[in-house]
Amino acid sequence: MGLKLEYEDGQTPIDDNEKEGLLLKSITTQRELDEHEQLNIEKAVEWTIHNKFNQDTILSIEFIKKVHKKMFSDIWEWAGKFRKSEKNIGVEWINIGIELKCLLDDTKYWIENKTYSPDEISIRFKHRIVNIHCFPNGNGRHSRIMADIIIESIFGRDVFTWSHSNMVKPDETRKKYIAAIKEGDKGNIEPLINFARS
Repeated sequence: MGLKLEYEDGQTPIDDNEKEGLLLKSITTQRELDEHEQLNIEKAVEWTIHNKFNQDTILSIEFIKKVHKKMFSDIWEWAGKFRKSEKNIGVEWINIGIELKCLLDDTKYWIENKTYSPDEISIRFKHRIVNIHCFPNGNGRHSRIMADIIIESIFGRDVFTWSHSNMVKPDETRKKYIAAIKEGDKGNIEPLINFARS
């Protein structure tokens, strides 16, 4: 029967080759996929809670891949691997490594020079990495966990609440989140910072 997926506003479609990477062939609906992914993500969050990471570890390409792998390795064969296809968002796949290196260098600079507040550094990182769109899927969820790791492990602050939502359901919370992301695309990061703390 195969996997039938429905995409909401702001979600990135998975191509047929990427769908082949589904490890649990019993999953056939979006709801089943969301449930299994959420269970895997909860395990990844547990891993981040029980481990302490320093700045050099966090701000590395290896760690970014590792977090994605921890989040999706029970579900997708390509978990933790950069995409090799073009999407409706993101840089050309061939430029992912270069763009990510620029983001990591910028983030280190912001931290060393206190360019922005800790919340703003974390959210600017989140916004940039989701726009790079490193992976075939799960980029939004991955970027939020990365922002939480940065704010907690590098700055010693409380993780973001993200409006107490995982933003998978197409509700008002997701609409506010997408609107805040679009404001960030225009250079206004404030709504996304406010959303993350709401």
